[in-house]
Amino acid sequence: MSNESSIVRRKSRQIMVGNVPIGGDAPIAVQSMTNTETCDVEATVAQIIALQNVGADIVRVSVPSMDAAEAFGKIRQRVNIPLVADIHFDYKIALRVAELGVDCLRINPGNIGREDRVRAVVDSARDHGIPIRIGVNAGSLEKDLQKKYGEPTSDAIVESALRHIDILDRLNYPEFKVSLKASDVFMTVNAYQKLADQIEQPLHLGITEAGGLRSGSVKSAIGLGMLLSQGIGDTIRVSLAADPVEEIRVGFDILKSLRIRNKGINLIACPSCSRQQFDVISVVNELESRLEGILEPMDVAVIGCIVNGPGEAKEAAIGLTGGEPNLLYVDGKPNHKVSNETIVDELEREIRARIERQKNVEHPENIIPIKDIS
Repeated sequence: MSNESSIVRRKSRQIMVGNVPIGGDAPIAVQSMTNTETCDVEATVAQIIALQNVGADIVRVSVPSMDAAEAFGKIRQRVNIPLVADIHFDYKIALRVAELGVDCLRINPGNIGREDRVRAVVDSARDHGIPIRIGVNAGSLEKDLQKKYGEPTSDAIVESALRHIDILDRLNYPEFKVSLKASDVFMTVNAYQKLADQIEQPLHLGITEAGGLRSGSVKSAIGLGMLLSQGIGDTIRVSLAADPVEEIRVGFDILKSLRIRNKGINLIACPSCSRQQFDVISVVNELESRLEGILEPMDVAVIGCIVNGPGEAKEAAIGLTGGEPNLLYVDGKPNHKVSNETIVDELEREIRARIERQKNVEHPENIIPIKDIS
């Protein structure tokens, strides 16, 4: 199956969040945010590792107090994924986490207060090589903008962002990215479209407070998909009232559907009907469960009958078409017959075997010569 995408990315300045490049020609990064109590170091570390295990590139952690800042330092020592500290109002927290090894500060310069405090944070960021994320949210616009516009609008969101950007510009600090989030899809999309041509910095995409797992995934897919298809966006976070691990999975599913970035199994499956020769839904559910830890990209087709099955199976790396008998394809060619009772086991075996073959091709030094096998 073709991995080509016709999307032309918006040109942006590249910044570094830890060892992850954001913007320019770098892959679009997928991130999430912990929902544990930050002072609970064990729980937060466990959640960060869980996010990393499903492919997260960056994790954000809320740091609302100095106690949380000290806990953040302990967390930083125990994980190796880039961490963003989410901070509001108290500039001293930003200064402290900068000392403790944070990789990015999510802090709006205009909310810190006096100019000397803003300068202190920017100077610290400069000294430690830490970028800043300006994060504007429709639900927390400045009071004068609320009065000016009467209600949150895309123009109000952009004006708020430009205020914060102007502060960093005056302090000659271009190492930042910007997010413009609202729970309304069109407001969010319009805001990003309006700002995209006005700055060179990378853009962090998200539909804030999108909703639960199903509704939030749909809303995020529509909003982020609209922007990404226009080449807008350098890193994404899918905001769900669900396990943060699901945010990473949905984020990669969005990128995979647009052929922007492939990670993990891209499962092509029919919705099933009376033509199916096996229970497609149960097979797909079990297969997803078994393969969720695989990060290597691969197209796998599971089609219940011979109408569309052969065509889809031939285009996928591994494919199964229902029939009498069911037939499993590997790299576009019929491989062997499969009984209904062994479908999941056979598919999993072939998928994992193909991954191992690919690893050996990429790293031939791992192949043991036959003469060395005793």
